[in-house]
Amino acid sequence: MAKKLGFLVNIERCIGCHACEISCKSFYQLEPNMRRRRVQELPEDVVGTPVRAFVSTACNHCDDPACKKACPVGAYTKREDGIVVHNQDLCIGCQMCGKACPYSVPMFNPVKKKMDKCSMCYDRLDVGQLPICVEKCPLEAIQIVDYNEVQPANAVSEIPTFADTSITHPTTHFILPKPGKQSRRF
Repeated sequence: MAKKLGFLVNIERCIGCHACEISCKSFYQLEPNMRRRRVQELPEDVVGTPVRAFVSTACNHCDDPACKKACPVGAYTKREDGIVVHNQDLCIGCQMCGKACPYSVPMFNPVKKKMDKCSMCYDRLDVGQLPICVEKCPLEAIQIVDYNEVQPANAVSEIPTFADTSITHPTTHFILPKPGKQSRRF
């Protein structure tokens, strides 16, 4: 059976340090204002009681990617392991993928005049390395999981501020913070 890779983001562990975001930006030498991964603060009542929580998001490598369907030149492919890859050489910069994605992931690069998005560092994964965001997270809040092998019992696919997951069936899952008194995260 083929792998089905996806991100697992442990919101309980994320402290909003932006190490994942900055390391990705630096590794890929992205233009100013370009980010393949975004860290944001969640609403205080994410679990029903006040808690300070951050979440790191990137491309969700959806089972039914809207970006791939919307691209008129076939610049998107979905690998057997589930990773959705954008081929900038084929991209014409029409931005249809960005408009179609319910998570607003593909971004227009004004210098290259092409779209850009997270590739889950498939080139690193192919040689046995972790994606740069996973490797550089100091609290190990981001993991790559093969969902054909592991189904974390406490993981959810939807969080506040997230679009309806029934549209594209994202592979990214989240572990929510526990309600009540916050414990030390490290």
